Amino acid sequence: MLDLEFAQLSDPGRVRDHNEDYLGHVAPATPDEAHRHGWLFALADGVGGQDRGEVASRVAIEAVLEGFRKAGRGESLTALIPRLVQAANTRVFEAGMATGHAGSNMATTLVACALRFDRAIISHAGDSRCYLIRQGYAAALTRDHTVANEQLRMGLVTGGEAAKSEIAHVLSRSLGANMFLSVDTSENQLSPEDVLLLCSDGLHNSLAPEDIARLAGHGDSLTTAAAEMVALAKERDGGDNISVQLIRVRSVERVGMYRGRHYKLR
Repeated sequence: MLDLEFAQLSDPGRVRDHNEDYLGHVAPATPDEAHRHGWLFALADGVGGQDRGEVASRVAIEAVLEGFRKAGRGESLTALIPRLVQAANTRVFEAGMATGHAGSNMATTLVACALRFDRAIISHAGDSRCYLIRQGYAAALTRDHTVANEQLRMGLVTGGEAAKSEIAHVLSRSLGANMFLSVDTSENQLSPEDVLLLCSDGLHNSLAPEDIARLAGHGDSLTTAAAEMVALAKERDGGDNISVQLIRVRSVERVGMYRGRHYKLR
């Protein structure tokens, strides 16, 4: 069966006096729960400059975790996870509306990663990322939902122009900004010794993929690796909150699908 180990760490950075990031996970208590639900990891970064970003990130994570725990037995994660992100968006949007102040709102990014058998389902909105680290290389499994990145995708600017743009970090999507949200979702096959990293932009704005791959593969301790990543991000910048979740895949269970049911592959 799928066997994991994980570590997580969140730090306010060197400049800010509070932390608007929020982390959460759901781990199966039994082998049956591992088959029925799997694992869930989620990370949110409250949007700076908006009202109560730290509340928005907490509300989003709690909504996703609650929905995952209540999900039906064996429900497809590919359908479930984006639906939970949509539900979290509604929860954050309604919380912002309930503040009672004209024009008041709350917003947050969110990246969620659910794992079962030999698959990782990743849904996200905003610029918090998920990386896959495999055989010494780190590759982003998400794309940033920023205005500059959308302009780059449409060919309106070059990569260099997008990186230096004054709107490089302005989000084109986030939870709570609108009643309806477009959620990106991908399915990825896992192999033993793969490492997944969920992180806020406080980390990936300071660390290159080469840094991430090197630190994630350094030694056996994910706790140490997470601390080293945060320390390096603070050393290079530290102007934002920094959060990481590291998940190492120890073993997987190869499965196939027949008439809506999973069966074990030899």
